[in-house]
Amino acid sequence: MEIMQSLPDHYNALVIGASGGIGSALVDALENDTRSGSIVALSRSYDGIDITNEATIENWAARLKDREFHLLICATGALTIQGAGPEKSLKQLSPQSMANQFAVNAIGPALLLKHFAPLIPRRDRALICVLSARVGSIGDNYLGGWISYRASKAALNQIVRTASIEIGRTHPNAIVLAIHPGTVATTLSERFSSGYDRFSPPEAAQMILQTLDSASTISSGRFLAYDESEIVW
Repeated sequence: MEIMQSLPDHYNALVIGASGGIGSALVDALENDTRSGSIVALSRSYDGIDITNEATIENWAARLKDREFHLLICATGALTIQGAGPEKSLKQLSPQSMANQFAVNAIGPALLLKHFAPLIPRRDRALICVLSARVGSIGDNYLGGWISYRASKAALNQIVRTASIEIGRTHPNAIVLAIHPGTVATTLSERFSSGYDRFSPPEAAQMILQTLDSASTISSGRFLAYDESEIVW
């Protein structure tokens, strides 16, 4: 089955966070794409790449420096870290838990962009996707709560927006997107998605890849949902 039709034949892809529910489904989908070439799948559990440890990111980027990737996906992220889940109110706010959320959901992806964005081709079409979350939208926040997670994802969206401008100056055909994958049936969302419809990881992966494949250069730097709709900042 052909999936990424907008990329060159035998395109190379790099998926970071490949052991997670969505990440592993993305790797499976790309491996089943008849047009794909090499798929490099990295994760902390299997490859030792830790987004809270820049040295491990830099090490992997150095190992891959002679490769060129047309598709780069950051599928990392966490909702519960060291046993601390999203706060229900301001009274539950913890400085350390908030710092942990920013380390994983904002700083980590920024470091991935820093070290891996140079591996995309300068002239060919290239796609960079960072998984975000709708709750990171400031304009769409009508419920409150989850301050640390919301703020870390809002910061991530700003990082993606800013990185897209810089990358676009040297890579005119690159598209950098923050994508909300929907509510997906993974261990990350299981405790918090009661009563909500959830996509299976393979369903989410197909929609994410379709959204990426359909994106144009004028979409670079935007915050999109799995169904290609734009989410307000």
